[in-house]
Amino acid sequence: MHKINDYTKSREYFIRAEKVIPSGIYGHQGPAEGCYIPIEAFPLFSERAQGSYIWDVDGNKFIDYMCAYGPNILGYNDPDVDEAAAKQRKKGDCTTLPSTKMIELAELLVDTVASADWAFFAKNGNDVTTLAIMTARAYTKRKKIIFFKGYYHGVSPWTQKIDYSGIIEEDIVNNIYLDWNDFQAVEEAFEKYKGQIAAVIGQPYMHGNFMDNQMPEKDFWQKVRKICTDNDTVLVIDDVRAGFRMDIAGSDHYFGFEADLICFCKALANGYNVSALCGKEFLKNTVSGMSYTGSYWLSAVPFAAAIACINKMKKINCPKILIEKGKMLKDGLIASANKYGYDLHVTGIESLFYLRIANDPSLMLHQEWIAECVKRGVFFTNHHNHFINASLTEKDIKQTVEIADEAFSVIKNRHS
Repeated sequence: MHKINDYTKSREYFIRAEKVIPSGIYGHQGPAEGCYIPIEAFPLFSERAQGSYIWDVDGNKFIDYMCAYGPNILGYNDPDVDEAAAKQRKKGDCTTLPSTKMIELAELLVDTVASADWAFFAKNGNDVTTLAIMTARAYTKRKKIIFFKGYYHGVSPWTQKIDYSGIIEEDIVNNIYLDWNDFQAVEEAFEKYKGQIAAVIGQPYMHGNFMDNQMPEKDFWQKVRKICTDNDTVLVIDDVRAGFRMDIAGSDHYFGFEADLICFCKALANGYNVSALCGKEFLKNTVSGMSYTGSYWLSAVPFAAAIACINKMKKINCPKILIEKGKMLKDGLIASANKYGYDLHVTGIESLFYLRIANDPSLMLHQEWIAECVKRGVFFTNHHNHFINASLTEKDIKQTVEIADEAFSVIKNRHS
């Protein structure tokens, strides 16, 4: 039996935090988002991280399958990435004139990403998805955008829904929402709004929250690519979450087509804060003519870290390693679930997978199982994708399956 964690210090820190910070911890890493249910099963604040592990403020160690919600792709504190960042930090980071590291990183991305002729840098995924939509509208002189239901493209008003707090009708009036994999609906939208659609934006596969993930049907993206080309509409791929976990050349390359604009962030620099919009030559002048910048967007340390991260990912064939490790974990979890009569769905690419016990449509059973895993040192969350990183070992995977098995046993006894 594995030790059950105590979170006394986490709770004490949270009481302090909520007095001076909205929600205590806001956004997707906080308890209000719905991924930490029941909340008492989860730690809230970390003390340190290394490789595949995080330690919370109570000293509990976790095998971390959230990977900082994606940025950790090589392992926390990867020595090659950290060394490159430290060397650049001694020279300069946020300075009046940009470092030539910006050029080196752009050249590397153009050389690495199949659909990239140029790269523009910012800080967050939201920065570059927003720039992508602005670019499409500026280039086409059109307003309407096609989304696929279940999407997440950031937090700017154009990405949100009418019933979200602070969002007004004008923010989303030009949004068209279609079902994933429904190309007939795409055709109908292009006919209905002929000459009005600026962009189609989509994740490479449907990896939304609170739902099994879905791959594109055969030729779906090829057909979307053609209809965009035929109608002078910009095709945008949001590779913020899946980028470099499927294909080092971009997830569009994995599925055999080319985006006009492709957005990267999370895994780009193994945790150093930089994002990138890459695009086709015909859109370069449009971006050049736009007013879009930020105080820290040209900081050199994250550029150096990203160069080291990309080079290492290429050297080790990172996507292949992550998919292999993810398959090993997937097979182990499903076999364990079957022992206890549970139908565990593990969907999406194995390097970026979604978990759901399908026996109970209320999701309460799934939440109980996740909670029992977390309390024993495996950091899953309830209704979000999980991430594999390259430092994860076979020993880690074996221990994860052992803890998952114990958690299945606990909920089976509880409900028998």
